[in-house]
Amino acid sequence: MTPVRFPSRRDALRLGAAGVLGWSLPQCLALAAAEKSGSKAAARYVLVVLEQGGLSHMDTWDPKPDAVAEHRSPHSPIRTRVPGIHFTDLMPETAKVADKLAVVRSMCHTKAGASGHPDGTQYALSGSHPGSALRMPDIGSVVSQVLGTACPYLPPYIMVPGNHEQASQTSTGFLSAGTKVYKTGGANLADPKWKVGGLEPRPETSAERLAAREQLLGGMNARFGQGSTAAFGGMDRFYEQAFDTLTSPKVAKAFDYQGEPLSVRERYGVGHRGACYLVGRKLIEAGVRFVTVDARWPLTPEVPGGFNLNWDHHDEIYAKGSCGTVRDKAGGEGRYGIGHWVMMGSTDRAFAALIADMDQRGLLAETLVCFVTEFGRTPKLNKFHGRDHWTNAYSIAFAGAGVRGGQVIGATDRDGGHVASDPFTPEAYAATIYEKLGIDRAKPLYTSNNRPVFLGHDADPIPQLL
Repeated sequence: MTPVRFPSRRDALRLGAAGVLGWSLPQCLALAAAEKSGSKAAARYVLVVLEQGGLSHMDTWDPKPDAVAEHRSPHSPIRTRVPGIHFTDLMPETAKVADKLAVVRSMCHTKAGASGHPDGTQYALSGSHPGSALRMPDIGSVVSQVLGTACPYLPPYIMVPGNHEQASQTSTGFLSAGTKVYKTGGANLADPKWKVGGLEPRPETSAERLAAREQLLGGMNARFGQGSTAAFGGMDRFYEQAFDTLTSPKVAKAFDYQGEPLSVRERYGVGHRGACYLVGRKLIEAGVRFVTVDARWPLTPEVPGGFNLNWDHHDEIYAKGSCGTVRDKAGGEGRYGIGHWVMMGSTDRAFAALIADMDQRGLLAETLVCFVTEFGRTPKLNKFHGRDHWTNAYSIAFAGAGVRGGQVIGATDRDGGHVASDPFTPEAYAATIYEKLGIDRAKPLYTSNNRPVFLGHDADPIPQLL
């Protein structure tokens, strides 16, 4: 008779991942051991709004009314709530919350090699230049590794929806797969049929069945616990969180945009972008440590020709509707003019609502909100009446977590083409996030072959934000 072999603890954990859960969420939960204790961090959470494609700074945050006429934006400066600070007339709602914002008008890339969308987006996501020999992780993955989760039933790093043009540039770098971003997916979050895939039990794993298997795993843990290693012992928490995710009714509620009052949804703006920003707020409210919102408006019957509605306005940037397809196969087609509702109209509405809503709910006190893009646009219009990629100057904005609102940091020249004072790079942006979260930048992380890697050492944080 063949002797019966009882499974080892290693077997049990492997079976738990493959059989009990049936999907890869435990990898997303295998994080650092515990939250940082005793930290004097200004922020507990980070919400990044990534408007991918290269938003034109002189048409939004950094108006240039004295630029030469042939290249000047038709969008004039308007007053904001803060005397002396002006945005353009594409941002009337954001102007009302300027007292909560710190706008950095002097962002730039001092190193070549990040002027395209893939590398520029990677740079924005990681805060590390993409030319490095070692692929660096997203800032959100670093935060997952160091701080872990503050929410027992959701991954610590979530992207909503995670389908922008360069979404494949997200990376765990040298960190484990357990720090990987969870992308909700969804072409149109305002669609009543939208649901988050993968965070609900499969039919074959009902709550009762999951509970029975959790009890079985618990018994095996107790049986083999004395001989287990510390590494495997630490997995208990990750599987407990996985079970919580698959059984907690709070999961669906955290993503339930349609469950918000109509007045709230309308405040953010009807449509995809407003829904994305609102889900971002809901995830922060649920306790997700690091949330990135990206919002590329979907192709719908209401926006014919709008098959790639990001900010890559190489053509007809000031078109009233679709930019058409006028460029000689060099890119830029598939968008609408920057002033159209699906572009800056919806962005202005959603971002202003997000800041006001988070402030009213008390979430800004512990949440650092960052509005970023991978680079800006050229100060000169090209022959297609558009603006091309520009890394010499662009703008990003911050709010919350002790950031002093109502300030502009740095400046560009008359045309918005070059930084005139206080230049800052994506490395400084990343260092600011780490500093706000209380992450000790003097302590390295380690690669799989035990090589120390220091995060945030290539630049200091932006001092005016601390």
